[in-house]
Amino acid sequence: MRILMINPNTTDEVTALMARVLAPQLPAGVTLVPVTGRFGARYIASRTAASIAGHAAIDAYAQHGRDCDAVYLACFGDPGLLALKELARVPVIGMAEASCLAAASQAERFAIVTGGERWAPMLQEFVTMLGLGERLAGIETVAPTGAEIARDPDGAIALLAQACRQAAARDGAGAVILGGAGLAGLAARLRPHLDMPVICSVEAGLQAVLAALRDPPVKPTTGDLALPASIGSTGLSDSLAALLERP
Repeated sequence: MRILMINPNTTDEVTALMARVLAPQLPAGVTLVPVTGRFGARYIASRTAASIAGHAAIDAYAQHGRDCDAVYLACFGDPGLLALKELARVPVIGMAEASCLAAASQAERFAIVTGGERWAPMLQEFVTMLGLGERLAGIETVAPTGAEIARDPDGAIALLAQACRQAAARDGAGAVILGGAGLAGLAARLRPHLDMPVICSVEAGLQAVLAALRDPPVKPTTGDLALPASIGSTGLSDSLAALLERP
């Protein structure tokens, strides 16, 4: 089985980081196919960049999704998630979607710790869309972006640990999500220093994808997530235009 892992950021190093962290967790017979966004921001840290990343994620699926058995949208915030669920004939799992559901299964209230201050309102809206707004204790952001943390993880550990402690003490969180592609693998380093579950968003996303492969959801034939009818388009990549024109 092949999992298409789409990183709609345009930083290959972050895609490679996630692939390295997830490789030991892949069952026999399952292959991860990592793909980086073809255009857009180096690392998503604003609404504008996230909007562009949604297009990049769909474009990546159009180019590389033909033989995949599942799609992993590996970007915390899940830009383009609902569009991918609409277009793909295989299971589609978003990193933020999966990690929020995992956190809600472990604690009555959970918090998110992530890099980049502009992410807080966007994530609040996303969690509310999932129907978990009342379960979200708070969102703690640290000044470095995820890309900066990926470049200097050792320098970010103390800062992230303090943010997790604040989430417990100030927000009353019983679990915390370490959110962001650039933070892949850091949850394991934080857990010994914290008295609560710390969820790695990158790993939580993979586990949700593997669960979906074992028990694929039924694709709806009507409603918002049904396959759309063929539509005309202008100015898109050849692969995306062809995908939108399929019967």
